[in-house]
Amino acid sequence: MNEESEETPDLPVDPSRVKMKLRVRTVFISDVHLGMPDCKAAQASHFIRHIQCDRLIMNGDIIDAWHLKSSGGWNKSHTNFLRTVLKKMEKENTQIIYLRGNHDDILDRFIPIRFDNFHITNEYLHQTPRGDYLVVHGDGFDHVTTNHPWIAKLGGVGYNLLLKVNRIYNWYRQVCGKENFSLSRWVKLKVKSEVSFVGKYEEQLQELAKARHCKGIICGHIHSPANKLVGETHYLNSGDWVESMTAIIEHDSGEFEVISYDDFCQRTNRQPKGQAKSMNVTNEVKLSVETVTLPR
Repeated sequence: MNEESEETPDLPVDPSRVKMKLRVRTVFISDVHLGMPDCKAAQASHFIRHIQCDRLIMNGDIIDAWHLKSSGGWNKSHTNFLRTVLKKMEKENTQIIYLRGNHDDILDRFIPIRFDNFHITNEYLHQTPRGDYLVVHGDGFDHVTTNHPWIAKLGGVGYNLLLKVNRIYNWYRQVCGKENFSLSRWVKLKVKSEVSFVGKYEEQLQELAKARHCKGIICGHIHSPANKLVGETHYLNSGDWVESMTAIIEHDSGEFEVISYDDFCQRTNRQPKGQAKSMNVTNEVKLSVETVTLPR
């Protein structure tokens, strides 16, 4: 990973425009995987540092304890990410909600716990004028992760290997003047069982939301950003900060949006950190409180 120092100048993209912070009500971020060599901690820190919000919901797998236990890999940019989050709580009075994921399941022994504005829990009920949204990491709906954790960890090793091969392949593409290419994303789109898994995952989470009488559900885990209706349920997935570099923001108007890191930098007139490009995201639905009533 290309580490970025805190001293790196944060330059504007357009000198004629002023750099700014993006003001939103809530930020949902998941799957940062601190400890992995391909974690985009510098970009995630840059995103959090320059966004102003009342509440930051960190929806699981922020720290990758699985990888740290087997291979290590913690570096300065990972520490800076945690400092950025804590500084946000201290200086901006931002409420921090940390939900446990499967890669940071070591938190099980501490849940639930609260320190002032910092709360660690398994799930969170996010209240909106439209209705309640259930926030969960989502690993409980992954049959392999839940019932066969050793297979999930083996799959994690394979994913890390694929990322390592991808790093070398993208170096070659850069030498040839080509854009980066995600092998793992290509595999997900090509393997029918993976496509089927994603569909079932979304449907199961929809059923959970309905059972809890919630208008929507916000999750992570599968590294596939989404903002759409699944049946009658508003389904949102925040993606990850290993490849897609995406998060969910709730605007002061009540509208939810999946935002990419590159789009964030463009809106705030800031130069992106590093060379990695974030995923292009499509918000299939724009549900503002004033204009849309979800099905009852």
